[in-house]
Amino acid sequence: MNYISINLYKKMINWAIAEGIDKDELNDIPTPIKDLDHLQAVPADHFFELHEILDEKLGPGFSVRVGQQMKIEDYGVLGLSWRTCSWAGEIFDRSERYFKMLSNTYVFKVEKAGDQSTIFLYRDAYRRGLELSNEATISATIVVLEAMTETDIRPTQVTFKHDPPHDLSSYNQAFQCPILFNQPQNSISYKTVDLEKRTAKADKNINQFLVERVEEETKGLELNATKIARDVETLIRDALPSGIPGIVQVSEQMGMSNRTLTRRLGENGVTFRDLIKNSQEEIAKDLLSNTKMSIAEIAYQTGFSEQSAFNRAFKRWTGSAPLEFRKN
Repeated sequence: MNYISINLYKKMINWAIAEGIDKDELNDIPTPIKDLDHLQAVPADHFFELHEILDEKLGPGFSVRVGQQMKIEDYGVLGLSWRTCSWAGEIFDRSERYFKMLSNTYVFKVEKAGDQSTIFLYRDAYRRGLELSNEATISATIVVLEAMTETDIRPTQVTFKHDPPHDLSSYNQAFQCPILFNQPQNSISYKTVDLEKRTAKADKNINQFLVERVEEETKGLELNATKIARDVETLIRDALPSGIPGIVQVSEQMGMSNRTLTRRLGENGVTFRDLIKNSQEEIAKDLLSNTKMSIAEIAYQTGFSEQSAFNRAFKRWTGSAPLEFRKN
């Protein structure tokens, strides 16, 4: 059975109450309100049934309206990984990787065609609540991308496989672009240049690195090799949820060639591979010691594509399996 984060279930309930529904009307929801504080997830069918109940009580567009209320932190580990994306469209790469590794609830795929990029949500609806959940997911995409880039980037088109509702006002307000129903796939499209925008966090960090490179060149100085290594570790840590980064990717972000970066790291007695391994080990130990993340989620956060590969690497680093380390 698939499960959905309790945060998303609570978000729907809280927004329904904000829209005026009485708590007494929610006594018969599949996972009762009184149980929510003791759960981390709910069965996916309970989540979809709640969508159906609230759509019936609050009218067309509730799913789209609740999607507009989503925050990055509502998505748990996946949302945490989004915060360190380098560019806007990277959230879909990370989402696809996350769901391949931990779930089969969502499947995202990005296809570029000229100056347009379309994100397909391959999640066939076997019930109405899943159709509504797809609407909420696509609606939430808009606010998440805006939050990450701190810009007002808007989609160019949205499509849904199901029939249109009788009232499109909430859809028009949320999407502000052509909305097509009874289409072959669920999707949201953006200008490719918008999805290639730097995220606000990455833009700040990379601008700092580039300013430092300019100062080195113009003043004839060389930054301390230890600081270079720390900067590289920062970029590695940010990149790991997308998979292990290459030295070419990191050196480009720092505004130097990979040969120069290799030389500068060598001045500090380390290699790029050392920094990858050290970052993975430190992150893994911290998450095992200080969070309740599952081993699969920690494997995802440290750049592994399979939990088994993470388990083997962690035992090689520490002499203990991840669960043994956590218990001790």
